[in-house]
Amino acid sequence: MTLNTNPYAAAIQRCQEQLASNQKLLEDPNFADPKMQELVLEEIKQLETELNSLKEAAEELLKEQNNQEHDDADQNVQHSSAIIEIRAGAGGDEAKIWAGELMRMYQKFCINHQLKVELIDNLVFKVKGKTTLPIFQLVKTNDEENIAPTETEEELSAFELLRYEAGVHRVQRVPITEAQGRLHTSTASVAVLPEIHAKAIEIRDEDIELQFMRASGAGGQSVNKTSSAVRLTHIPSGIVVVARSERKQAQNRQIAMELLRAKLWAIEEEKKQIALGTARESIGRSMRAEKIKTYNFPQNRVTDHRIKQSWYNLSEILEGNLDETIATFRAYLKE
Repeated sequence: MTLNTNPYAAAIQRCQEQLASNQKLLEDPNFADPKMQELVLEEIKQLETELNSLKEAAEELLKEQNNQEHDDADQNVQHSSAIIEIRAGAGGDEAKIWAGELMRMYQKFCINHQLKVELIDNLVFKVKGKTTLPIFQLVKTNDEENIAPTETEEELSAFELLRYEAGVHRVQRVPITEAQGRLHTSTASVAVLPEIHAKAIEIRDEDIELQFMRASGAGGQSVNKTSSAVRLTHIPSGIVVVARSERKQAQNRQIAMELLRAKLWAIEEEKKQIALGTARESIGRSMRAEKIKTYNFPQNRVTDHRIKQSWYNLSEILEGNLDETIATFRAYLKE
């Protein structure tokens, strides 16, 4: 906020002008009356005191406005679109297959909720829109905790809906590539990022290394034969993002910048969560390195380790039927 947008600006400017005028008067060799000089010096002291008070008030107002802008930014994040990025972890080819299955699961879930899904890159996509989700309630009786459905629903943005799916998803099964029928454990990580406004995260042009590449995959000759894909490297952080879904460089560059802003926001958010200490370690940290779910195929089981809840309809969940698992987790969050 600059002085000309500050309600104290006019008073500060008036004081500064009066001070300059009085200082100039004292320096005038023709102004030699001791009594008048004493009066001017006294007025200068009063003006300096007033000016300091006005500046302190202006700084306090600036802090309040900055805090309000931060709160508004947090509110905007809550109501934003979501960017989903899935990466294969431990497990070689099986982990890559599993990452693809997770992407399919989340895309089906989003489509079932009439949310708009836009592909950004391999295993990276954006989800837009709002939907409703049933509200579940945590009921405690004696020493037991049970989840009970309610008759109400809540409206959620794409980011609100999916943000707590971030973390490591572990699969236990016999891979199709396993000839001897042995059970394998593989992992994939899911990042859920909000769409961040350009004003919220400032990225300087000199901090970016921009490369253009030929896009691959479906889209016709104009996609495959022109260098329409964009690769951005953020030099200070080392973050690299790629966008290749659109046919024009400008569109892919815009998408890549959105993804970069979201990742930079996530880094700052993770720092804040770590600073909060152990109070939020068990539930709701939304950190990529946190193991959150296991999908056990022999037992037809999905377990959310954060809340120690299991469901025995794995095949249905992989088809995008995630309402119950997400609503159950949200019930624990509200406790």
